[in-house]
Amino acid sequence: MKETAPMTPSDVVAVFESYPDAVRRELLVLRRLILDTADETDGVGAIEETLKWGQPSYLTSETGSGSTIRIAPAGSRSGFDYGMFFICHTNLVATFKELFGDRFVYDGNRALLFTIGSRIPEDELRACVAMALTYHLAAD
Repeated sequence: MKETAPMTPSDVVAVFESYPDAVRRELLVLRRLILDTADETDGVGAIEETLKWGQPSYLTSETGSGSTIRIAPAGSRSGFDYGMFFICHTNLVATFKELFGDRFVYDGNRALLFTIGSRIPEDELRACVAMALTYHLAAD
């Protein structure tokens, strides 16, 4: 099995450490899911873990196969605790809605939202992550 991410960059670690414990734990679960899914998905290659808009972000810099995924607190106005964010001008979230309907809570065309302690539909979320990480491959 290939290694998808080298050591986490110190600036990303600092951002994770700045989050409240409960949110950080949930986001680290999402992080692991992203990295594991990347490792198991053909064509993705090594994942670059960095900050985009001050949020932990996951890029397919090596292969260019995918679209950026960000994970972060959702913001108090949303009514949710944290989310997985996608580039809004892609059709990713629309595709997720079509495939998985009410299995997720969606924020327009940009995010999947979650609450602390809620059960995440892991198989479906892995499918969403794989679609994002291979977005450019599917478009070809």
